[in-house]
Amino acid sequence: MNKKEFRTLDEQVDILKGKGLIINDPEKVKDILLRENYFFVNGYRQIFYTSERKFLKGTTFEELYSTFLFDRNLRNVLFKNMLVVENNIKSIISYQLSKKYGYKEQDYLNPKNFTRDMKEARRVDDVLSKMKRQIRINGEKHTATFHYMNKYKFVPLWILVKVLSFGLINELFGILKEEDKQEIADIYGLDRETLKVYIQLLSNYRNLCAHEDIVFDHKTQVLIDDTKYHKLLGIKKNGLGEYLQGKNDLFAVVIIFKQMLQKDRFKEFIKEIDLVFRVFDNNVNTITNEKLYEKMGFPQNYMDIIDM
Repeated sequence: MNKKEFRTLDEQVDILKGKGLIINDPEKVKDILLRENYFFVNGYRQIFYTSERKFLKGTTFEELYSTFLFDRNLRNVLFKNMLVVENNIKSIISYQLSKKYGYKEQDYLNPKNFTRDMKEARRVDDVLSKMKRQIRINGEKHTATFHYMNKYKFVPLWILVKVLSFGLINELFGILKEEDKQEIADIYGLDRETLKVYIQLLSNYRNLCAHEDIVFDHKTQVLIDDTKYHKLLGIKKNGLGEYLQGKNDLFAVVIIFKQMLQKDRFKEFIKEIDLVFRVFDNNVNTITNEKLYEKMGFPQNYMDIIDM
């Protein structure tokens, strides 16, 4: 077993060289590794690796770092639009529940407002406890909640959602009554189970973006259902008739955004993604865009989804 221990910058450079990576400017590389972290930059090596766990012939550190920057730029584009979707779903959920159950926490956090499935009773209690905890924690700290607590002595749901994580919103949606889920899903023209999966998948990718984890080749455990976009884009299937792309990968996020973002915002999003790809293509020669698309689950004609 290899023993993990501290490595100096010089040793880090030597390790990369030993794996076949071309280092043109060692001092510049050491400066980048110091600022960006060897572990994080080297995390992008897999796309350049051969079966012998060596870098493809001709791979330079500049290309490895460009892939690191590509993923950072990709995360920025994703995160910006993820926040739009997050704000939209928070607004819709808070509006629907407040309209039906009331705007004071003792009203909208009443356990009777949520699923009556006895198997879910513990989960309902857990989610409501988390929401009440956020009221206690943020009641006098967050500007919005402080104003309501100070002036009205309660926090309406449309204010509370401001301090709820997307993960908690995911949990909240999961304990709603089926009819309430469907009323919310209707806003997007979706069925409740589809929206449930969409929120779960987006929550997973949002966490990756927020913590600067690798996103470009990430796969989730949840899969979205087949959509008309899979068919219209001519996405290939395996021997079992299952689509090979756009199910639990980054292109699945694109398909979700297509259905949850406003048309103009989605069009701008795709253009931003295309620009990120173009920068990668200009800076990386060892890896083709085609291979990158494959790792990400993107079909070659992904931009056609704009007008579908």
